[in-house]
Amino acid sequence: MEISYPFRIDSRGRTATADLEGHIRDMVHQVLFTMPGERVNRPDFGSGLMQLAFTPGSDELTAATQFLVQGSLQQWLGELIQVVAVEVESNESGLHVTVRYQIRQSQEQKTAQFSYEV
Repeated sequence: MEISYPFRIDSRGRTATADLEGHIRDMVHQVLFTMPGERVNRPDFGSGLMQLAFTPGSDELTAATQFLVQGSLQQWLGELIQVVAVEVESNESGLHVTVRYQIRQSQEQKTAQFSYEV
């Protein structure tokens, strides 16, 4: 068991935990929505995805963001997952990200969807 993200207290008054599958999904969320420079001791951690939420959309920018996000996930979670595909959609109401990945330990394929509303 791993510590759940975001940090919270469970119904027993203890630190909430997550199984490996949930923990990996939580970690993908952290990489996606943390801006580089946001963490003091790890200034290069994150994906830069949030910059897309505040810029006018274009096909080129979306493709570059997908590449950037996939590289960040591989860099920070490469020991745990193999990224299969990343799809990023930006519209006036926010971002929608779909990440398909394979958990290295179990070889199980997963799809996780994340949204950020502006």
